[in-house]
Amino acid sequence: MSAPLTPRQALQRRAQALDAAAQGVPDAIRIAAVADLPTRFGDFCIVAFHDPLDTSGREHVALVHGLVEGVQDVPVRLHSECLTGDALGSLRCDCRDQLEAALRLLSSGPCGALLYLRQEGRGIGLANKIKAYALQDTGLDTVDANLRLGFRDDERSYTTAARMLRALGVGSVRVLTNNPNKIKQLQDNGVIVSGRLPHALPPTAHNRDYLRTKQHRSGHLLDVPDDEP
Repeated sequence: MSAPLTPRQALQRRAQALDAAAQGVPDAIRIAAVADLPTRFGDFCIVAFHDPLDTSGREHVALVHGLVEGVQDVPVRLHSECLTGDALGSLRCDCRDQLEAALRLLSSGPCGALLYLRQEGRGIGLANKIKAYALQDTGLDTVDANLRLGFRDDERSYTTAARMLRALGVGSVRVLTNNPNKIKQLQDNGVIVSGRLPHALPPTAHNRDYLRTKQHRSGHLLDVPDDEP
């Protein structure tokens, strides 16, 4: 009797099956590479994708814990890149806290996946995000800063995220989010969403206004008190 596949082996087998199915299908998403990725939060596999329909040139990855192919109710976090928060430790947002909490949670269960999406600054890019910071320094909130720069409140798309989940072969997902738009976009793109896992972290003096704006103007499911300084 053969030994069970490791998560990496299972993902590599999935990649081979996708390659075979994609023959003659030019717009099919493929798994480009798979490797083990031990982290300070737990053990994952990192999965890179090639999506011909994503013309942005951005390379997205998934951090996968355990076996997810064919599994129902897989906990999933869609995390958009935030250089200032994720890598540099900015306190203006809660991005790094959310990233780290999600990885700890996903690694604590039998399986889960975090999609790391290269959509810096809610899709407006790094330089424009810093321009928005400068406007926020003059008193604008995050929504009005984006609008002043000629962007919508949120320019992100989760179409590629849905295709990544289908490429991984997950049966259904429980989305770790406070943002109903993520769930709607996944559902609109054919992903079966079986539930939502709240992902609210305590506000700080630096990000409280940022979170209030998310709650009151962007429709995020948060409960940030208005009477705190």
